[in-house]
Amino acid sequence: MAYKSLLTVAASTEGLLAPVSAAAQIAIRMDAHLDALALGVDRTQVGYSYVGSGAVMIAAAMERAESDAREAEGALKAALGAQSPDLRFGVESVVTQLGAVTDVVAARARYSDLVILPLPYGKTRGVEDEALTEAALFEGMAPVLVVPESGMKSTEPRRIIIAWNQSREALVATRRAMPFLKRADNVQIVVIDPPTHGPERSDPGGLLCQLLVRHGIRAEVTVLARSLPRVSDVLARHIRDLDAEMLVMGAYGHSRFREAIMGGATRDMLEGAEIPVFLAH
Repeated sequence: MAYKSLLTVAASTEGLLAPVSAAAQIAIRMDAHLDALALGVDRTQVGYSYVGSGAVMIAAAMERAESDAREAEGALKAALGAQSPDLRFGVESVVTQLGAVTDVVAARARYSDLVILPLPYGKTRGVEDEALTEAALFEGMAPVLVVPESGMKSTEPRRIIIAWNQSREALVATRRAMPFLKRADNVQIVVIDPPTHGPERSDPGGLLCQLLVRHGIRAEVTVLARSLPRVSDVLARHIRDLDAEMLVMGAYGHSRFREAIMGGATRDMLEGAEIPVFLAH
């Protein structure tokens, strides 16, 4: 079991190296093909303007977007060219308006086994970074591996944590992460404050553990109390205690003011992630 078609997207040259290097190493390890997309994003939202000025603004914005796309494409080619000669990859550049980022990214993510992206939040990240992460997850229906600036310790993480809350999203993420889980030495199914009522009240995480063990995965269940204000804080502390190398969790969308806005534990974890986070919806 392996991923065979990978995708990475760069909307700027900032923070590009870590996800691209991770994507390249995963592609080599799993004998996969890596597609890299360089995005030039026109971020202007022209509501009104003086007569004749609108066209000038649009032209200037498109020129900047085209320049950004060329820079990102050049950085992608340089980063990928520095990888092993065994890497199979292709690079494409696209210029689009911010409102169309979802369609552009989703169209490519739908035909990828895994999308590898940088953290969408941080000082060097823009609004388009969150938009393309959401596009891959919610509209592209692809699992996304979010890689922090510190990179990925290993393309075959040995200690993986699954954030389990009995939800559909958490189960989908676990199934999509199987190629990583099967290669791990230890997989911990972490349940925080399990409900006292429900189908798993007597054995939280037990059925998922059984499923994974039957696949030959070395899995175990850990139940934690919510001893900190946020679930993400409890997870982050346990990640550090275990020295985990990857977190697997479901991605949740809230609000319809936009196509989707990641909220709750999903956003909290991504804002302070120190290890790669595997997400699926």
